[in-house]
Amino acid sequence: MTSANQNLGPVVIKIGGSTLGEHDTSLSDCVALHREGRPVVVVHGGGAAVTDWQRRLGAEAAWVDGLRSTTPESLEVVVAVLAGLINKELTRRLQELGAPAIGLSGVDGGTLRSPISTRIGLVGETPRCDPHTLRRILDAGLLPVLAPVGLAEDLSTTLNINADAAAGAVANALGASALIFLTDVPQVLDGNGAGIECLNDARQRELTECGVIAGGMLPKLRAGRETVGSGAEVRIVDGRQPQIVRAAVDGAAVGTALV
Repeated sequence: MTSANQNLGPVVIKIGGSTLGEHDTSLSDCVALHREGRPVVVVHGGGAAVTDWQRRLGAEAAWVDGLRSTTPESLEVVVAVLAGLINKELTRRLQELGAPAIGLSGVDGGTLRSPISTRIGLVGETPRCDPHTLRRILDAGLLPVLAPVGLAEDLSTTLNINADAAAGAVANALGASALIFLTDVPQVLDGNGAGIECLNDARQRELTECGVIAGGMLPKLRAGRETVGSGAEVRIVDGRQPQIVRAAVDGAAVGTALV
């Protein structure tokens, strides 16, 4: 690991939605960065898989402002799918590609904690990250893969935590140099369907208030806006594009940058 790279804050990469590293180069990019000595943390979602398993079990998913409403019964599915199936598959793939990946969830080491939502069930809407465990993993030269389930502040229950919010909390706590959200659109779009290269706070609020920014983009932009305030570079990019993670980390003008 070079001294220059040692001085750089971690790169936090949020993989989710329809881009879970299966048909793109995002995981290969993560491995390449790790080999170069860049500390990398992968935070993953998996809402589509959770919804699929809920349907198999005869339950329907419910959403509020882009966040999954979570009952005690659906929480069991969330934990099993996110912290089990998806986390371990991503960890396996990263190891297959040559990175010493280690999978964990926000429950482990009390990494993610949040008050319990008052409106959508067993959800942590405002997570905070205790970075101790992640730092020890990074210091050991490993690549952590974090599933977005965490703990209530009083440790009374496990909570479903939106992966975008989790990624933002991790980036803030670690003092990340970059936070990259991978999604399935080239850029954040304006009211005319045109891509936005740079999105400032005032325009973000305007587009949100008029309903142009909605659904799953809301938590990305909320989390990203908080992280921009801590000094990290934040980009929302199309995870289906080859080498997009590499390009974003190297400073290319890809996707939408939050400013």
